[in-house]
Amino acid sequence: MTARPWARGSARPCSLVVCRGCCCGDAAKHPGTDHTGQLARLREAAAASGGRLAVRTSDCLGPCGQANVVVVQPSAEARRRGARAAWIGWTLDDDALDDILAWADAGGPGVAEPPATLRLQMIDPPKN
Repeated sequence: MTARPWARGSARPCSLVVCRGCCCGDAAKHPGTDHTGQLARLREAAAASGGRLAVRTSDCLGPCGQANVVVVQPSAEARRRGARAAWIGWTLDDDALDDILAWADAGGPGVAEPPATLRLQMIDPPKN
């Protein structure tokens, strides 16, 4: 397992949590989406970011009717200033990934405004 840059004392970067539970990432539910390719693209972007972006996967995050779900978490600094995670639903194509990656590259929640198209895809996190 590779050490995360923020685990060595630097600030935690903007992070993408990619749902890969029961519905998200399911080729039977969304056969026109390259789920494996999407995740590989996000991981490549994180690797190329020099520690400014992190990507991880999670089991089912809950809003299955809005699959594929990606949660954009603010950096530690943005969170200290009050930023909160943004939940993005229907992340099924390259355009959605382009918007998510551009927003994360600009700093993500609390640092940069999301593209208008992502605002349309924002969903409420599930209530516990």
